[in-house]
Amino acid sequence: MTPTPPQSTPLSRIAQAASLVMVLFVASRAFGLLREIVIGARFGASADLDAYLAAFRLPDLLFTLVAGGALASAFIPTFSERLAHRDEAGAWELAAKVANLLVLALTVLAVLAALSARPIVEHLIAPGFSPAQQTLTISLMRWMLISTVIFGLSGLVMGVLNSYQHFLLPALAPVVYNVAILLAAWFLAPRWGVQALVVGVLVGAVLHLLVQVPGLWHFKARWRPSISLADAGVREVLRLMAPRMLGLAVVQLNFMVNIFLASHLAPGSISALNYAWLIMLLPQGIFAQAIATAAFPTFAHQAAKGERGAMQSTLGSILALLLFLTVPAAILLFLLRVPLISLLLQRGAFDAHATQMTAAALRFYALGLIGHAVVEVVARGYYALKDTLTPVLVGVAAITMNIVLSLWWVQPLGHGGLALANSVATLAEMAVLLWLLRGRLGGWNERAVGHSLLRTLAASTVMTVVVLLLMRTLTLWPAPVQAVVFGVIALMVYAAAAWALRSPEIRALPRLLRR
Repeated sequence: MTPTPPQSTPLSRIAQAASLVMVLFVASRAFGLLREIVIGARFGASADLDAYLAAFRLPDLLFTLVAGGALASAFIPTFSERLAHRDEAGAWELAAKVANLLVLALTVLAVLAALSARPIVEHLIAPGFSPAQQTLTISLMRWMLISTVIFGLSGLVMGVLNSYQHFLLPALAPVVYNVAILLAAWFLAPRWGVQALVVGVLVGAVLHLLVQVPGLWHFKARWRPSISLADAGVREVLRLMAPRMLGLAVVQLNFMVNIFLASHLAPGSISALNYAWLIMLLPQGIFAQAIATAAFPTFAHQAAKGERGAMQSTLGSILALLLFLTVPAAILLFLLRVPLISLLLQRGAFDAHATQMTAAALRFYALGLIGHAVVEVVARGYYALKDTLTPVLVGVAAITMNIVLSLWWVQPLGHGGLALANSVATLAEMAVLLWLLRGRLGGWNERAVGHSLLRTLAASTVMTVVVLLLMRTLTLWPAPVQAVVFGVIALMVYAAAAWALRSPEIRALPRLLRR
């Protein structure tokens, strides 16, 4: 008798896609880390780098509101629904109309933002900067607004390819973007200063789009020069985008409040916050974003077919796996923050003082890693159900809490207080979203997830004790050596403890990745 081949389950399909995306996310984060290493060596935690980061806020705001997460959360379910009903011609017609409307809207907004750059910087973004620093910020911002239009179109292409369950090229796009900035910082920064980073951003944005074009050819993309708000699909996308845009606007407002407050602190505070934020995002991007990116089309397909039971099971399995990966990562970021920053960044202009400033923020950002990771996945569940309002309302409440806590903690804790406010608010957002989604779906296998979490916490406790003992007994080792040796030992101890506790994730993870 011929053996029956194993059936492909939603989780296994997600694991196949996530493993590929994770590899490329690791590559993207690796080049992003190299980018920050080079930038740190060139600029350290300096006033010029503060200006560059402040200048990035308005272009990032426009992209995020119009073409970032708001568009993806609204476009992918609508586009996927047409594909699920085998209306490929209608799907491409929708994509063309949305693309045309998107480019037009971003172009108009970018021009208006460039004309208004001076009062925006002087009164809203960085009033604490010196006049020279404000002038530099304005100049950098105007150039970076060009990338907003390019990224907008590239983001839509990414949504199209993900809807086809194609993740290779969209995951490769951030890699080439980071490489472009890395090369600009390495070769151009010695001569052009911080302006070299803007060149890298512009070139990287173009490459981010071009690397995905072969995917459009593969799926026989169709485009027409048509803009229509009367199309039912376009109206559906805009309807779903509206609440999500509100939520993202509040998120961006929080980033601007951080820069507004940090601009009045010591020079380099904004840079230190940015370095710590990016280090925290390393595990969040490798694990949560890869899994969420691969899971979203599956969620959307299950929701479109009315398969709530399958969606419950898929979400529960993903949450258990995500907690298994992020809980020990958060603990290690907190415990080994100084050795890790020394290993990654302390060279050139990035001195011991910059390390301490960055560590002051990272210890608080690490507390919120689990929240950021879970929200990344759970929000996709709402979007797949075409409910963009609930996560937005919860997000608005969380960001409001974030801003209030930032104002409260910035004086006693400095820029570290801004990081702590972010973590506390994100953890609260995670808890509320999980609780509300339980009611929408009828559950997400809470009992199984809870049992898995207990094993994860037990294994993490063993790991923590070992790391603390190493840090107490081997204090004379150089910090970079501590980061590598202690980190490797910690992961080995965690894996061994999880195996001894019969954690299902330690047994399932290799099998899922092999698939």
